[in-house]
Amino acid sequence: MTCGISCVDNALNRSFYKLGLFIGRHPGYFLIVPVLLALLCMTGYQQIKYEIDPEYLFSPIRGEGKSERAIVESYFKVNYTHRFNVGRITRPGRFGRVIVISKDESNKNLLRSEVWQELRLLDGIIQNATVQYDGETFTYREACARWENECFTNDILNLDKIIDEVEAGDLNLTFPVMFNPVTWDAHVFPVFFGGTQVSEDNIIISVPSLQLVYFVTADSKRQDARGAAWEEAFLEAVGYAEDNGVFKHISVARFASRTLDHELERNTRTVIPYFSSTFVLMILFSVVTCMMGDVVRSKPWLGLMGNISAVMATCAAFGLAMYLGIEFIGINLAAPFLMIGIGIDDTFVMLAAWRRTSVKLSVPERMGHMMSEAAVSITITSLTDMISFWIGILSPFPSVQIFCAYSGFAVCFTYLWHITFFAGCMAVSGHCEFKNLHAIFGYKVLPESVAIKEKRSWLYRKLNTGGINRDDPDNPIDNKEHALMAFFRETMARILNKGWTKTIILVIFAAYLGGACFGLTKIKEGLERRKLSKADSYSVKFFDLEDEYYREFPYRIQVIVTGDQNYSDPHTQMQIEELMQSLENTSYVTSPLYSESWLRSFISYVDRNNDYLNLTLDSEQAFIDALREIWLFPANPFSLDVKFNEAGTKILASRFMIQAVNITDTNHEKVMVKDLRQICKDSPLNATVFHPYFVFFDQFELVRPTSIQSMIVGALIMMLISFIFIPNFLCSLWVAFSIISIELGVAGYMALWDVNLDSISMINLIMCIGFSVDFTAHICYTYMSSKARTPDERVREALYSLGMPIVQGSTSTILGVVALLLADSYIFLVFFKMVFLVIFFGAMHGLFLLPVLLSLFGPGSCTSNYHPDDDHKLSAVEKSYPHPYCISHPQLALTGAFGSKNFLGAPYKAYGEDKDLGIGTSGEDSSESSSSKSQRRQAIEDENTRRRYEEGWRRSTHNLTGQSQFQPMLDLYGQEALWTKTASKVPPLKVANGRYGYDDMLLNVAQGQTTTATRKQRSADLEHDRPEDHRRDRRRSAEDERYKSRYEDNRTFVDDEMLDDTDYQHTNRYYVYDTSHVKRLSNDSSAAGSSNSGHPHNHNAGGGHHAGAQGGGPSSDQHNNPVVANRRKFSDESDNRGRRHSDERRPRKFSPPEGIYKQNPHRSSSQHNLYYPRQPPQRTASQSSLHQLRHMGDMRFP
Repeated sequence: MTCGISCVDNALNRSFYKLGLFIGRHPGYFLIVPVLLALLCMTGYQQIKYEIDPEYLFSPIRGEGKSERAIVESYFKVNYTHRFNVGRITRPGRFGRVIVISKDESNKNLLRSEVWQELRLLDGIIQNATVQYDGETFTYREACARWENECFTNDILNLDKIIDEVEAGDLNLTFPVMFNPVTWDAHVFPVFFGGTQVSEDNIIISVPSLQLVYFVTADSKRQDARGAAWEEAFLEAVGYAEDNGVFKHISVARFASRTLDHELERNTRTVIPYFSSTFVLMILFSVVTCMMGDVVRSKPWLGLMGNISAVMATCAAFGLAMYLGIEFIGINLAAPFLMIGIGIDDTFVMLAAWRRTSVKLSVPERMGHMMSEAAVSITITSLTDMISFWIGILSPFPSVQIFCAYSGFAVCFTYLWHITFFAGCMAVSGHCEFKNLHAIFGYKVLPESVAIKEKRSWLYRKLNTGGINRDDPDNPIDNKEHALMAFFRETMARILNKGWTKTIILVIFAAYLGGACFGLTKIKEGLERRKLSKADSYSVKFFDLEDEYYREFPYRIQVIVTGDQNYSDPHTQMQIEELMQSLENTSYVTSPLYSESWLRSFISYVDRNNDYLNLTLDSEQAFIDALREIWLFPANPFSLDVKFNEAGTKILASRFMIQAVNITDTNHEKVMVKDLRQICKDSPLNATVFHPYFVFFDQFELVRPTSIQSMIVGALIMMLISFIFIPNFLCSLWVAFSIISIELGVAGYMALWDVNLDSISMINLIMCIGFSVDFTAHICYTYMSSKARTPDERVREALYSLGMPIVQGSTSTILGVVALLLADSYIFLVFFKMVFLVIFFGAMHGLFLLPVLLSLFGPGSCTSNYHPDDDHKLSAVEKSYPHPYCISHPQLALTGAFGSKNFLGAPYKAYGEDKDLGIGTSGEDSSESSSSKSQRRQAIEDENTRRRYEEGWRRSTHNLTGQSQFQPMLDLYGQEALWTKTASKVPPLKVANGRYGYDDMLLNVAQGQTTTATRKQRSADLEHDRPEDHRRDRRRSAEDERYKSRYEDNRTFVDDEMLDDTDYQHTNRYYVYDTSHVKRLSNDSSAAGSSNSGHPHNHNAGGGHHAGAQGGGPSSDQHNNPVVANRRKFSDESDNRGRRHSDERRPRKFSPPEGIYKQNPHRSSSQHNLYYPRQPPQRTASQSSLHQLRHMGDMRFP
């Protein structure tokens, strides 16, 4: 990581690497223990506490409405049995309510005799509905709320006595109040009539809607239970009459206090059947996307186990939460859909990391590398998801708290189960892959390269081959690159790195932000009650009719005045009157005609009748005595509005009534409650306002600041977490910027998608804080972990590593919540809409916006103008290399006495195309002095080292054969290595898996170490042999010059300082070098004989490479084989120098490092390719070539 790796990241990498090793060695424990723990936790379902009370779930825990209700109930408790008044209730209680409209579209007026007859029939059906409860049978008459021992009734029905006259026009109904001339009932029409059309003289012209209300007692728990049973009978009776055509002229919509409870429970039951279909859909998706053309490396069963792991973890988490006594609510059923998506996302990330490990490593090592990479990544995302849900637990809404608690447990358990249970499944699958077993059926299959050699059929190769050939693990046939991953690196990254593409993305992003800001201006707040019901519910019709006809006079609001007040004092009376007038003068309260004030009416009564009453109200006691004696008699409803102390000598509290008007939506309700409360706070009196629905309205006031606060806190915490794991402040800022951008987008576009800002959407906004980090954190972490030098190269590696997992994860998460769309419920529909928005926006940010921003403003963006996509095209070899992101770290152990010679044994000269253009162009014939040549060569070496580091490698311009594509180097893997020096003077050194020997280079591949005495002896041998070497080299043919110059200019210099260090380790890429001309050089030079002269320093170009058989002469096969014959000629020259190989120097077979093998398709079978590491970057003269060697590559000689 260019910005430095944090201690947290290091510790996690080490810990997860060790965990991966342990899982790889002992997967059984991690399969059995999580299953047993899940079964143990699931026993907690016996402790389930199901909560469906909408007031508890969707109102703030410490809302002002609840405080106001506590004040009212402390002074004015409702007595359902004897003193019930519908305008003075403090809780909804148990009730049934119907709204009646006309079926006749041409005549919607209900003031008709046939309508009133059916209204009477409806009333009879309701009152005569029988109820069975606890062995008791009763009707409404036995359970009704009462006023002075009289059942609460709808006196509006007494208009049937005069309805014929009203219909004929002989009698007018005056709005808003009228006394019935027959029954002397005072009909308050706004309570019953809805949408009333009134003339200028307040004469009622038409009544399109009428409502009837029935209250039952609910003073105790048993009465409340009896009331609930009556509500069930009420809903059933009215529903049966409506559905079976009992009424010919009226249409009835019904509602009860249990309706919302029913709807929440119905929402829960509706979504349950979709669990199985979602699970099947997710299994199919994950199984298909985890499969490959390789039947061994395919992981279909891991796709299935990823789903099982997520489901098992969610069930265990829910069981533990129930053990802890947390209530369970229906909204929690959305969590399993989300957890399956999260689990599959983690599955894809872990599988992608597994595929980037070396197939030649053992299963425990691959598990260690996979866990050290993927587990850190999913730790970041899981931690952010958990913290976002923990932030939600601090919400004031119980529904949000409960959902976040269950979801937080589920995320935690899903994470734990994936790094244990699923990792164990991966280990088992890895062992099957190592054994080359079929991914589905488990029997052993052939690698495709072997099947081709055995000439198996095309169908067999397609359906029954896979894995790698362990004898040749790096062949390109068995190491095919994943096409989609290559698409993200080669195509998508190249397009994103173009300047015009970045401009388009930034313009689209600006338009996206503009649309989000516009949506924020259209956002509505509050959870409408109708949205808690399913679309096909009977209650939807009721809510629609209520909104249409009963929004003109919706709420009867109570004004409570408490404290030590002297009501006989005119100043106090004036303060109360000013408070009432201030409330009545607001746009949300109608005229004083609809208000009820015991004080106003009492003083008016006394003033009008003082001559008769002869009362003196100067003292408080006289005022109270007159009030109780004259005005607050039991039959007067005002007697419910004054609370005296126990002695009856002081008024403790009083209540007044005002009527709300024209409250059409939730925004009006929020503003109304806020303004009325503010007026009470500004009053010198200790006053407050209250209505039972104010408890619900409190969410409208709190949901916006709570959501904003949660998003800000969440963004700060996520930025801190990202900085801990990605220790670059700028990148952390971009992660935080992405979070804010995604949250703004979700909030803005949800408003345009008809989603209100309420407790349900707030759950999703809080959840989106964590989800918005997932893709951005993955991309940012991979971008910062890349060892590439330029931003564009980092973008390539980030998209190669995570492009496909992001697409898979986002698709799986959206598929996981598609079932919520089918549930036809607002609650779950909001979940689908918002999860879709956050996943879609998050994926777009991760795949497009964040790579562009990081490349423009991220680390290194201002220090390099290098664009590899413009001038550095990868060759087929580099494209075929399967592990550009995660490369293993083998060792290169080189020991021996090295002079200024490269691996070919010839004098060092800077590789590249630059040559000595003096009079003599080689060796002793050069016109330059030795110091001048040395300085020139050093300058050439430095320049070409820098150039080759930037360009990868440069193709040779000296293409004498017309087919050579790369620089000449020796085929380390095509020949056998034989040692010709110091065979009898030093302990033998063996070449493990090597095939070529080198005259002046000793590779201790068996143990990677050598003694000082050995090194001194080898140096002495070199000095002794040098004169003979020079004489022989002078006889080299001039014809060799053109071949010599081709490879002499392209060398790897290894200094004597390598003697001080024998163990080197570095990670880099491998490249292929064509060595066909080396074979021609060795053949031609052998044919030329010893009489030809050559360069004195070139003695190892031909004679320094030996490939003869051990002991006696070569066999007949060796004579017939040109390669073997070539080796024999090298060996003959060595024999003339008195060097022989002992038996213990016989080499073992060598396999090239993984993923680098590439046979040149233009070469014949006798022409070989060499795999040689990329050259080091430019270093100063003071830095030893030992450090250059450490940057050479990953070539391993075990």
